[in-house]
Amino acid sequence: MSDTQYRRALIVGAGPGLGASLARAFTGNCGMRVAIAARRREPLEAIAAETGAVPLVADASNAASVEALFDAAALALGGSPDVVVYNASQRVRGAFVEVDADAVARAVDVTAIAAFRVAQQAVRRMLPHRNGVVLFTGASAGVKGYAQSAAFAMGKFALRGLAQSMARELSPQGIHVAHVVVDGSIRPAGAPNDGQDTQLDPDAIAASYVHLLTQPRNTWSWEIEVRPWVERF
Repeated sequence: MSDTQYRRALIVGAGPGLGASLARAFTGNCGMRVAIAARRREPLEAIAAETGAVPLVADASNAASVEALFDAAALALGGSPDVVVYNASQRVRGAFVEVDADAVARAVDVTAIAAFRVAQQAVRRMLPHRNGVVLFTGASAGVKGYAQSAAFAMGKFALRGLAQSMARELSPQGIHVAHVVVDGSIRPAGAPNDGQDTQLDPDAIAASYVHLLTQPRNTWSWEIEVRPWVERF
């Protein structure tokens, strides 16, 4: 079991890939009580059955729903989560002159503004104890804007800026904030390794999140990058 002081976690944007791996790592490796959240309950059922995590339904793009989520998580976990992971995002692809502006706004809301809502609720509950961790799942798009992917770049760049600003403000107050740049494609759940390790293993990514939880405060990282060994920088 990993040596971490944290006992309760909330994963927002859980699914069969990285979200499921995080739930397994937090419950199994860290012995934490875990709640997992998504817009629909169905994708959470298998994760809950495997890990014992508590499935909760919430819409992170709605402020009232986010506040209700934290109340429900505190009730289910026996206290407010001291680890919160924001793992949700939305993509809209298309030629810049053709992509729908309203769709772009919705994508940026899910990827970045909703992350702000979730983080704000988390930190409000952590600050009185001067203890807690907020982790954001970033992407290549947060440091490199790709063609025909303006919406995702806008959202992920904003997410990275949010994480950096929060870390500078909140680290001196005992809150560890970190942004994980997932630079490469994640191997789908259930897919075999190709033998060349050309895709990120979601369980291996989750191990990096656990490492962040075990860092002493005199060596806190605000950002880490994970990528397959063959991925170009």
